[in-house]
Amino acid sequence: MDQIHNTILLIDDHPMLRNGIKQLIGTDNRLLVIGEAGSGIEGIQLAETFEPDIIVLDINMNDMNGLEILRHLRAKNIASRIIIFTVSDAKEDIITALKTGADGYLLKDMEPEDFLKALHNIAMGKVVMDDAISHIMLDYMRYGDKSTTNHQHNVDLLTPREQEIFHLLVKGLSNKLIAKELAIVESTVKVHIKNIFKKLNFKSRMEMTVWYLQSKE
Repeated sequence: MDQIHNTILLIDDHPMLRNGIKQLIGTDNRLLVIGEAGSGIEGIQLAETFEPDIIVLDINMNDMNGLEILRHLRAKNIASRIIIFTVSDAKEDIITALKTGADGYLLKDMEPEDFLKALHNIAMGKVVMDDAISHIMLDYMRYGDKSTTNHQHNVDLLTPREQEIFHLLVKGLSNKLIAKELAIVESTVKVHIKNIFKKLNFKSRMEMTVWYLQSKE
C-alpha cells in the first residue's frame, strides 16, 4: 500500500534555505515537497497547478512581498493551508498575515523538529504560531476592531450544520476528521467551511480559532 503524504510547496527566494528545508522534510516519510519556487509569480502558478496540502511562504521575496502572494492565493481561492515562514517578527507583518488568510506564522530561527511538528499540526487542521509572537496575535484579536467584532463574527448566522462544523474546526479537527465525525464526505465539509468563513468574515482557521479562544476568556 502506498504511503499517504501531505504535499508541500516551498516559496522562498533563497535556494540554500529551500534546499535545507527540503532535506529536513525528506527525513519524514509523511511529508513530500512537490514543488518549489524562488519568485512570487512562479509560486502562485505552482500553487494553482498543484494546490498542495501546505504552502510554506516567506515574506521577504525579491519580486513580490510574501503578504501580497498570500493575498493573491486567497483571492484565487487556493484551499492549501498556508504557513508564513520568515525572519520577520514585526507586529504589522503578523497582523497583516492574520487578516489576509495565513493559517500559521513561524519564525526561521525555530528548531528543526519543531518545524516538522508544526507541519503535521497544520496538516491536521490545527493553528500554528511561533510562541515568540503568539501574544501579538492574541492582543490584536482582543483589542483590534472592538466596535465591530461581534457584528462581524456572529456565530448565530450559521445553520445548525455549519455550527457543528464550526465547533469542530476551532477544536483543531482536520477536514477529514470532521467528515468522519459527522458521517459526511470531505468535499461537503469544504463547502460548509467556505460558507462559514464568508458568513463570519474570516479568511483562515487561524484567525477564526484565535478569535474563538479569545472570546471564551
